[in-house]
Parts: sequence; structure tokens; C-alpha cells
Amino acid sequence: MSAESSGAEPRTPADPPGAVSPATPADLAARYQRGDFLFTTAQRALLAQGTVRTVTETDPRRLASAIPGVLAETGAPLAVGVLPFDTGPDTKVPGHLVVPRTVHRSEGVPSLPREILPAPVRVRAVPAPERHMLAVQAAVDALRVRDLRKVVLARALDLEFASPVPTERIVRNLAVGNPQHFTYAAELPGGRSLVGATPELLVRRTGRTVFSSPHAGSMPRSADPATDRANGEALRASRKDQLEHAVVIDYVVEALRPFCRTLDVPAAPELVTTPAIWHLRTPITGELADPDITVLDLAAALHPTPAICGTPSEGARELVQELEPFDRDYYAGAVGWVDASGDGEWAVAIRCAEIASTSMRLYAGGGIVPASDPKAELDETTAKFRTLLTAMGLGDSLT
Repeated sequence: MSAESSGAEPRTPADPPGAVSPATPADLAARYQRGDFLFTTAQRALLAQGTVRTVTETDPRRLASAIPGVLAETGAPLAVGVLPFDTGPDTKVPGHLVVPRTVHRSEGVPSLPREILPAPVRVRAVPAPERHMLAVQAAVDALRVRDLRKVVLARALDLEFASPVPTERIVRNLAVGNPQHFTYAAELPGGRSLVGATPELLVRRTGRTVFSSPHAGSMPRSADPATDRANGEALRASRKDQLEHAVVIDYVVEALRPFCRTLDVPAAPELVTTPAIWHLRTPITGELADPDITVLDLAAALHPTPAICGTPSEGARELVQELEPFDRDYYAGAVGWVDASGDGEWAVAIRCAEIASTSMRLYAGGGIVPASDPKAELDETTAKFRTLLTAMGLGDSLT
């Protein structure tokens, strides 16, 4: 584990680390600057600024066990940050948590005017659409040979700009355009930023109550109301998507079971929408048996779920590494916060982009099962790119 001081000014009683001050959601989204941590939901918003301490660790369980002591030592109310996609024993990408100097919280959702953004000067698909379809077919073939139930394959879009990427404006547009999502922005090692708007909650802890909201099974939205309704009903009736969803729910239930005295799992998923995608979702509620288990302990036990990796996890992860022509790093990881009492929220880091100075990489993935069709999977990733592209004022033609 690495715990690094930020070199910030020594704190005084008038400036405690993590001091909480009220604000409106629009204030928080408007005040976000690259380097801050922002996490907005349909109910609340959190903006964390400055750094008292940074804690990094490749093993998320060790990271979870270290944070309570760090919060007690610094007197801070919470820590914020990200977990990488790959949490296996050989990963070199660490979980990255920050104890912030100040924390601002509010109730409600941001309401801001949409901002106009510059267009990129260069766009490159990684891999090209045709090669992604070949990878999907290779994955379908490998499922049978390797005795895998599911694997998740992603593709990326690399965008280059003539000037620094307007991160703050992208984040504000994401928050305004996706009010029911978990919009997030987090600083990464190496000076990059992870920004996105995900519909999927990995886990929330409030006292002894645990809540998870797995999503699996997707269908693009349509601008035509009749076609859009038909797409939703087709998803609800799809045996392929129902089986894909069941794989995820089985995993989440078994991962939570050792921690929970009770679990409430609906018999069938519900149909939900985002501005770009129809989803199948199952809300799962539990009661913790041990009140000392924190939300970060739970996130470490759950991540990565079959919704973003596949199952069995080890074999699916190996297939992802073979077929994807890039390292995921923090895409399909987890992003969120944990407070000194162990409460907090962690969302699945999808519908996102990693931003450097004048470039950004967008990610989109889809679950592959034996019945998957390569063209349909390509269309699904195209629809998922739409969350970021819409926030940037761009269209599907880039994908």
C-alpha cells in the first residue's frame, strides 16, 4: 500500500480536512474543476476538493481495510476515488483513493444550461468496427471451448482536440443530460481524469442496509416512439438477455450472501431506460450481519461483476485481455466514496472516458453469450457511446 501526503498546507481548526458545507446541486456541478471529485445521483451531489492524503493499493481488499485507519488518523469524514477493472493478483493498476480537504454536499439534481463544446480534429475507432465484430465471433466460439457462460467485450474511440479537452464542460453536460445516472469525475494517477454517467450502482451502504442494482441485457433506444417501445418489449422477451441478466444476479447474490443476514431479490428483472439504452435491472436489498463491514469492503467483494467482465471471472478476464486491443485501466472499474462510518456509494465505471491533455478515449462494451450476434453487439456499443457523444454535441457518425 502507498499512502502519500499531497504537500497541502497544514490544517487548522478553522480548516479541517473534509469540512462539509451545504450547496445546491447546480452550484456543485458549476464549481467542479478538473482535479476535483464529483459524484451526482438522482437524489444528491458530492464535490470533493483538495488532497490531504492519497492511498493506492492493487488489492482492493487491503485498500478497504486501510481506509478506516486513514480517516481516523486525518479526522476526515470520507475518502473518494476509483478501483481499476482488473483486480487480479497480477494487476499493476492500483485502486486510487483520496482523502479530500473539503467536501460539499447537496440534495437534488443539477439544473444547468447545456454548454457548446469544440469538435475533435481526429477520431479513431479501436478496433475498427469490422474487427470488433470478428472479436465478438471469436468470443462466442471461445465460450463453448473454454466453458465460459459470458464475457464482456469493449471497444474504444480515441478523440484528439486542437486545444485542451474542456473536461469541466463535458462533466456538466453529462450531469444535466443524465439526471437519473451516477455522473462522476475522478482524478487518476498520471494526471488523467475519468468522467462518465453510469446507470449502474455497484453497491450502497446506509447503516446496516445494503443495496445493489445490477444491470445486464441491453437494447438501443429509438427516436420513434413506436420503435422505442418495441425495442423495450423485445428486450423484456429476449431469452438471450434474460439469461445474460441471470448470470449477473446469481453472482451478485452469492457475493453478498456471506455479508448479509437477509437478502431480498425480486423474481424477475425490471425494464428501465436511459436516454440511449433500454436495460434489464434487478434491485437487490440486504441487511448486514456485521456493522463493521464498510461499503468499500462490499465493493471489493463484488467487483468485477459479470456485467462488466463475464463469468467465471478469471477465464473471462483472460479472454478479454486476449481479444481487446487495449488495456482497460479504470474503464469498467468502480467509482465512489466511503465515509468514516462505513457508509457510501460505488457505481460501475461505464459510459465513460479517460481524458488526458488534448485527447480522450471513450469506452463502450457489451455482454457476449452463446446466442450473441456480432452486428447486434456492434450496434449496442454504438448506442452506449451515445452517452458521452451527446454530452459533447457529437453524433453516432463518429462510431
